Amino acid sequence: MDTPPRTPMRKVVASSLIGTSLEWYDFFLYGSAAALVFDKLFFPNYDPVVGTILAFATFAIGFVSRPLGGVVFGHFGDKIGRKNILVITLILMGSATMAIGVLPVYSSIGVAAPLLLILMRFLQGLGLGGEWGGAVLMPFEHAGARWRGFASSWPQSGGPLGMLLATGVLALTGGLLTEQQFLNWGWRLPFLFSGVVVLVGLWIRFSITESPEFEKAKSAGELPSNPVLEVLRDHRSSFFRAMGARVGVDILYYTLALLVLTYVTKSLGLPRDVALFAVIVGSVVQAALIPAFGALSDRIGRRPIMIGGAVAGALWAFAFFPLLDTRSPVLITVAVTVGLAMHAALYGAQAAFISELFPPRVRYTGASMGYQFAGILGGALAPIVALALLEQFGTTLSVSIYVLVGLSLVVLAVLFSKETAFGDAAAQTLPDREMHATTSPHQSGDFPL
Repeated sequence: MDTPPRTPMRKVVASSLIGTSLEWYDFFLYGSAAALVFDKLFFPNYDPVVGTILAFATFAIGFVSRPLGGVVFGHFGDKIGRKNILVITLILMGSATMAIGVLPVYSSIGVAAPLLLILMRFLQGLGLGGEWGGAVLMPFEHAGARWRGFASSWPQSGGPLGMLLATGVLALTGGLLTEQQFLNWGWRLPFLFSGVVVLVGLWIRFSITESPEFEKAKSAGELPSNPVLEVLRDHRSSFFRAMGARVGVDILYYTLALLVLTYVTKSLGLPRDVALFAVIVGSVVQAALIPAFGALSDRIGRRPIMIGGAVAGALWAFAFFPLLDTRSPVLITVAVTVGLAMHAALYGAQAAFISELFPPRVRYTGASMGYQFAGILGGALAPIVALALLEQFGTTLSVSIYVLVGLSLVVLAVLFSKETAFGDAAAQTLPDREMHATTSPHQSGDFPL
């Protein structure tokens, strides 16, 4: 397909990156608060470890609702277009996050407090479930054939940038306030701040144009009547391979970026700022590396990048906790940063890899379903399983083995998939049982960023 003009391409990339960063800010803000304060505010009558597990359980609710968001918004994204869905998901996510900032806590209204928290978390997950597919598909489907990995990796950088923003705002708020002030009301400020950033995101998203591949399918009368049914009927193996390629990536990330907050503060007894600083540094490095790995996947393929990242991440999982156990802030920062750099390899190639498994007519639905259903088994359960393993076995080795198993699934899913980097993604219209062979890697299409 023809390369879009320079300015529109920059706009599309900026829109996806900024919008996704804001969405992940909302999502990760909750996770960080769950690790730091929600056990005291919403589950105060439980043992600290049990309270933390319950707080992470509410965090997991967002992952449970993400597949529903992927199905619902993916359905409409394939039927009415990507752009309008991205506006809706941003509004939904921002509204739920602001609502958390004004929720009464357990001491005020009792059990109704955690129930309202769960509802808001459910709505957050619903919005993010519909967000990811559209956010990566807009630059993916605007880019030339040679640059799909690079283009779609930019919204992936929104993950660490959102984590960076959420962690930074929490660190700033906590640094300016006493521990008691932060616990009493300071934790609410980052959630309320979401309202400002949502307005910025909406302004940007209203300025972009619809995906050219969707417009082409619409003009040709090729829009699906039931995208979910078509994915499950004709692209079932692609759906399961997308899930497999995602599960271990989630387990690695939430061990590195969220479990570390609980482990460093509660198991090692170190100040909260030590863990927050490590995550901030790691997120900066990760955000920079994700587009680099996305671009590299356009040159050498998605499979080598993802397999290499999975193997490296699995090995690092066995060095990660020993470095944390040194209690050295420097080595803790090294442990998190190196781990997130390895995750960047997986994340940088992942958006294009999953998107290329599905044809344009059901790509929003198929990519969203595969990605978000994997989130239940990966991100939703990772902090809970890791904490339970630590409680049961009293050793971090069990958590490292858990990460290893998850990343082994990634390797298997990629090995059972064809290389997708060098084909024409827009031509992938056949069901899995009739998948075409890959084409020449020398297709052109400049990425005018």
